[in-house]
Amino acid sequence: MFIIDFKILVFYDIFVYIMLIKVKVFPSSKVESIVKKKEDSFEVCVRELPIEGMASQRVIQVLVDYFRIERSKIRLIKGAKKRNKIFEILN
Repeated sequence: MFIIDFKILVFYDIFVYIMLIKVKVFPSSKVESIVKKKEDSFEVCVRELPIEGMASQRVIQVLVDYFRIERSKIRLIKGAKKRNKIFEILN
């Protein structure tokens, strides 16, 4: 005879939407701008130099202003020291 113990797990319905976007960064630009190339692809020009992550931090701030979200809802996933970056944006 087999005794099977069933446990009921309750999960709350929490929906978190995650969007991944590709960003090509142009540091040391004269004018800051953001251009949407595709649904998930952007080109961002920033004035900061690509030294010690200053340009990456400015790109994050430009994306925060563009999407009108909190700073805590955007995260750099890939490309910290590269021109092509991938960001994760939470709802």
